[in-house]
Formats: sequence, structure tokens, C-alpha cells
Amino acid sequence: MNEKGVAGKIAVVTGAAGGIGKLIAERLGEHGAMIAAIDKNEGELARCIKNLQGKGYQALAFPTDICDLDNVEEAISLIEAKLGPIEILINVAGALRLGSIDVLDKEDWGMSFAVNATGVFYVSQVVSRHMIPRKKGSIVTISSNAAHMPRMEMAAYGASKAAATMFTKCLGLELAQHNIRCNVVSPGSTDTNMLRKLWKNEAGAQETLAGKLEAYRLGIPLGKIGNPSDIAEAVLFFVSDHASHITMHDMVVDGGATLGV
Repeated sequence: MNEKGVAGKIAVVTGAAGGIGKLIAERLGEHGAMIAAIDKNEGELARCIKNLQGKGYQALAFPTDICDLDNVEEAISLIEAKLGPIEILINVAGALRLGSIDVLDKEDWGMSFAVNATGVFYVSQVVSRHMIPRKKGSIVTISSNAAHMPRMEMAAYGASKAAATMFTKCLGLELAQHNIRCNVVSPGSTDTNMLRKLWKNEAGAQETLAGKLEAYRLGIPLGKIGNPSDIAEAVLFFVSDHASHITMHDMVVDGGATLGV
């Protein structure tokens, strides 16, 4: 089965070695896209590619630090030369640093923005420069519902994700004239290693579902934690022809945790 408009396209996925990135790469590969997988973690990236190729999908690894503009330019040029014209970009790579604002480390603040915002800018800018002359392309940024709602001890993460969200919308406005669509998917609590690291004990999942009044955090109305596949399906929709008239949209996939705000 090939999702309409995805088969045969070159798709760059950053953060491809992470939980959500792996699923997005797999779903795109399943529907016939050629995956150019980007991640800083070479070992995990190699395992990701081995898994994709083992399932019969077309995928190659391009180890890259998205916080380094020169590295990004080299990687994207190599992808264009080796695989062909990039038509899909999925910005997945992200960093979560926690801490109340009075004690938040400047390194944690800097890393949050370097990966979540500046990295998105670097990759999107370089890729879009290739897309513009061809007058086609689709860019999706994985943000967070924390960009919509204040969270205790998540100022760096929420602020950097909010920056990524608005950047992507501005990018979509500028690129619309070139027939390039730019959209955002904002997950809530999703079953990944990043989420599980936040759980202090075996009750972590139930506490996430129930919410925490003292932290001004609502639970999840749908009564279940998200799955990476939920995010991947939203991405697949955005890059398909089914979403051909949608750009600058932010789809929140959080089971209702932010009440649609």
C-alpha cells in the first residue's frame, strides 16, 4: 500500500534514531519513500537503518549534528547528490532539559534552543533552498503541546518548542508562493524513552494519565498515553496529497491533554 503522493519521494528525517523518529521513518518507508535518516547518534542510527532495510524499505544513514550548520549543509548536499531531490523533510530531533527557572542551567537552556529551535532552522533553511527552485515540497516539524501550555520545570523545552512552531509557520508563509507546505505536529505524552525517563516509579504512567493538580497539569481525557505511531500517522497525512491544501497548521496529538488550546 502506498500513501498517495509519498511513494518514490526522498524524505529526510532528523532524529531518526529516537522513538518517534524511527516510527516516522518506518511509516514513510512502508509507503514507498526513500529515507535519508539523520541523527547524531551513529550507533543507534545504524541500527535504525538495519531495521528499515531488513523490512525491505529504502533507507540510508547520514550521521549529522543538526546544531552545526556546516555539518547540515554537507549532509543535505550529499543526500541531494547521492539520492536525488528532497521532497519531504521531517524535523524530529529534540532535546528535553528540565529544571525550575531559578536554577535552570545555562547549558540546558542553550542545548534546548540549539536542538529544538536552531537545529530546525538550519535544516529547514538548507533543505528549502533546494526545494524552492523545484516549486514543490513538504516540511513537518515535530513540536510539543508544551508549546501551547505552561508546564512546571519545562520553561526551556516549552519555549524552544514554541520557537520551532512559530518558525515553521513563518516558513510556511514564505514558502507558500513556491508550492511548499510547512506544518507542525505537537505531541503530548507519548510512550518513548524520553517520557519514561520522567517517571520516578512504576506509577509514572498512571500519574501521567491522572494529571497533577499541584503542578497545574491536567491528565489525558482519552485515558491513554500516546504511541509513536499516532504521531507518525499525523505526519504521513501532512506529507501526503490528502493534505495538499493545508499549510501553517499545528496539529496537537495529545489525547485532549491541553483541551484544544
